[in-house]
Amino acid sequence: MEWEQSRESTNIEDRRGEGGGGFSIGGGGGGLGIGAILVILAIGYFTGIDPRLLIGGAEILTGAGHNSAYRPPAQTAQTESVSQNDPMRRFVAKVLAQTEDVWTKVLPEQKGVRYVAPKLVLYSGATRSGCGQAQAAMGPFYCPNDQKVYLDMSFFNDMRTKYGGGGDFAYAYVVAHEIGHHVQDQLGILAKVDEAKAQVSRTQANALSVRVELMADCLAGVWAYNANQEYRILDPGDVEKAIATAQAIGDDRLQTAARGYSVPDSFTHGSSAARQKWLQTGLNSGQIDSCNTFKQ
Repeated sequence: MEWEQSRESTNIEDRRGEGGGGFSIGGGGGGLGIGAILVILAIGYFTGIDPRLLIGGAEILTGAGHNSAYRPPAQTAQTESVSQNDPMRRFVAKVLAQTEDVWTKVLPEQKGVRYVAPKLVLYSGATRSGCGQAQAAMGPFYCPNDQKVYLDMSFFNDMRTKYGGGGDFAYAYVVAHEIGHHVQDQLGILAKVDEAKAQVSRTQANALSVRVELMADCLAGVWAYNANQEYRILDPGDVEKAIATAQAIGDDRLQTAARGYSVPDSFTHGSSAARQKWLQTGLNSGQIDSCNTFKQ
């Protein structure tokens, strides 16, 4: 993938080294305790339910998710220098810039909506988000409450060692998928889905979550198509690596690897075949309207 010649986005909020972002071990003063977090992650592991949903619900019930807004610590000149010289940070900043450049053009052209770029938060281990506590075990995610993407870059290492994925374009696909959720947010899709999920069963709500995630896969493909048309970012083999990654992180593969079987009713991101299909759809068309997963 060609990314070295791209500009770097300034919409990066680097919280690495902040000491856990208010992560509460004793349970006092805000945030769920470490014991509660571990129990919730275990429940998600064995049931297949997205841990973000469980943690968010627990924080709502306990009031832990409604503390004062997160205030990142001031960076010293030394920490800023370290961040700027971090190759993976540079890569993420450049990919983020490419998403900004593409969506600033494509979203108004195709949907008549002005694109407002989100912030991307880099963190290590844990931090606070507008949707509750962010944990590395959750993987990357988008929070519509504060319109930020949260990324612990150890996920890229997990892609190589656990999921059989890897490579620049595969990593870019992960970032572009989360930005796809921001595009959905700007189109009003996330709010409508949340309203619908509140009126249906858990199984039906999971099905809606899957459609949201598959649409984000497709929108990542739309970004890649248009970025390649404009900047020629794709090298031979890039698309195949991204598709292999989409397959590797399908709910059916992850659940089977963890438990020996999968439970489709508990899927939150979609099967390997579905994720591959929708990423490929976006890559082939470059059109937002081709990504309507709610009609298929």
